[in-house]
This record gives sequence, C-alpha cells and structure tokens, in this order.
Amino acid sequence: MDSSRRKFLNGLLGIFSLGGVAAVLSPLVHYLTPVKKQETAVSSVAAAKTNELTPNTAKLFKFGSKPGILIMTPGGDYRAFSAVCTHLGCTVQYSSAERHIWCACHNGHYDLNGNVISGPPPRPLEEYVCFVKGQEVYVKRREA
Repeated sequence: MDSSRRKFLNGLLGIFSLGGVAAVLSPLVHYLTPVKKQETAVSSVAAAKTNELTPNTAKLFKFGSKPGILIMTPGGDYRAFSAVCTHLGCTVQYSSAERHIWCACHNGHYDLNGNVISGPPPRPLEEYVCFVKGQEVYVKRREA
C-alpha cells in the first residue's frame, strides 16, 4: 500500500505544481500579448471653427481615438495630418517659427506635406483631406 499511496501523492503534487506554474505564466503571457482594439470607423470630424486658426498656426483635434493636427499654412490653406509620429507614436506639434511639424520625442521634422525632413521617422505622416462647410473646418481620411 505504501507504494500506491506514494504514487498517488506524487501525482497529486505534480498536478498542483503544474497548476502553480500555469497560475504564474498565464498572467505573464496575457500581459505580453498585445490587445487588438477595434477602432470605430470615423469618416470625418469637425476639427475646428474657421475663426480658431490664423495663418501659421495649428490645432490638435481628435480623429477617432487618435490625435490629428490641423494647420493653417502661412499662405492660408488648411492642411491636416495624423498627429502620431511614425517613429515611436509620440504626438507631433506645429513649429510656427520653423514652419513645419515637429516631434519633440526624438527631434523628428516633417514638412507641410507630411514628408520627413530630418530625424528618425521612417515614413511620412498620414495626410487627411480638409474642407470647409459653413463655419466649420472638417477633416476626413483620404480614399484609397
């Protein structure tokens, strides 16, 4: 009887050990696996009122769950881009002194077309289409 009791206790100990390892590893694996969030499809947003911007100024706005940047160029045209830097996802800002878009995280610079001028960003900013309707400036994604 002694050997069967020992086998039973060893088996029970093995099951509890596996349970303990699983209890430790499960949250760790869950933490390390990225969560895929479904973003609601936003086709266009009112980014600003027409009187909010003057030439060579900008405003950040929400485009769905991400920030966008609306710029009134020195020439008075509206330009809009995703405000998420393509390097590491920091929020960009407009430098009126240099007349371009700047990411403070790693000194990335973009021109008023969203193209990379200097720094580490690997690709241009996503550009949006701007249009004025009444007293509102609307922004929408470019159609593919």
